[in-house]
Amino acid sequence: MNVKVIMSWDIKEGQEQEYFEFVVRRFMPGVQKMGMALSDAWVTIYGDHPQILVGAVVSGLDKAQLIITSEEWEKLNQRLQSYVKNYEIKLAPLEGGFQF
Repeated sequence: MNVKVIMSWDIKEGQEQEYFEFVVRRFMPGVQKMGMALSDAWVTIYGDHPQILVGAVVSGLDKAQLIITSEEWEKLNQRLQSYVKNYEIKLAPLEGGFQF
């Protein structure tokens, strides 16, 4: 069964430029290299919700858990943390449509 990795966060004020450069050049390619297929990315324009929501699909719960507990993931995630706050990650069975 495919699993959806759902990540959300807010960008730290004053870090926007560095954040976008990191996400485009390092984070997204790194996530894909580890075996996650990016499925969606959302930006909250209005309301009290995380500013950024990113979804990725992985073929199986065991593989998803292996990825998010790997040293490579930890390094990538630590770097992301320098640009964001209120970070959350969760794994969910893949369903059709928007998942949060």
